[in-house]
Amino acid sequence: MPSLGPTELIIILVIVVLIFGASRIGDIGGALGRGIKEFKENTQDDKKLDAGKADDYVTPTSTTTVTRREEPVRTSSSQQVRADEV
Repeated sequence: MPSLGPTELIIILVIVVLIFGASRIGDIGGALGRGIKEFKENTQDDKKLDAGKADDYVTPTSTTTVTRREEPVRTSSSQQVRADEV
């Protein structure tokens, strides 16, 4: 992919100014900057929250017992075998 030189960038800038107008470009740039700033702040907040959650994590203990249900398993022959016999 060819790189854009200064001439191509100036042409693109002129086309953008003609389409949006000079005042509108400033508004778009300001909105884009605010959006990027808010995104960075929120990602920093998420990192702080995640770090705090890791310190407070407690391993849960279970008082219930899980049992395995025995189901018949088909073999290549026509006889059935229980799962714990395999």
